[in-house]
Amino acid sequence: MARVEAECFPPTEAATSGEFKDRLEHYANHFWLMFDNDKLIAFVDGFCTDDPDLTDGMYAKADMHDENGKWQMIFGVNTIPEYRNHGYAGKLIEHAIEDSKSQNRSGLVLTCKDKLIDYYAKFGFKNEGISESTHGDVQWYQMRLTL
Repeated sequence: MARVEAECFPPTEAATSGEFKDRLEHYANHFWLMFDNDKLIAFVDGFCTDDPDLTDGMYAKADMHDENGKWQMIFGVNTIPEYRNHGYAGKLIEHAIEDSKSQNRSGLVLTCKDKLIDYYAKFGFKNEGISESTHGDVQWYQMRLTL
């Protein structure tokens, strides 16, 4: 997973192997994966919390996961470059939304760069404006899908 994320995000934004190991130990059932045979080509991940806003501290602290949390946070939407523009990330986002509905969550929250606001809006996410996040020294926008 760290290799896939490294293909999708700059080093200052990508999660490390150690962070993924910790995430899998705490919330493995909140990863949505897509494979081409045995090759991981795309994934979405994030934990649940009662906190309504995604904060930078959440990325590195997998033990903050609360299985009964109201909000499904999305930390990463990854598709390796050669598999992009085929709708794979969208299918995984739709699965995350359906799982969140079936788990009676209040909704999903993610942050994105301005160029992706319209992409996430297609799934029903609403732009809440500039996020407090400074992850990777980038300006992020918080997007929320209320279920």
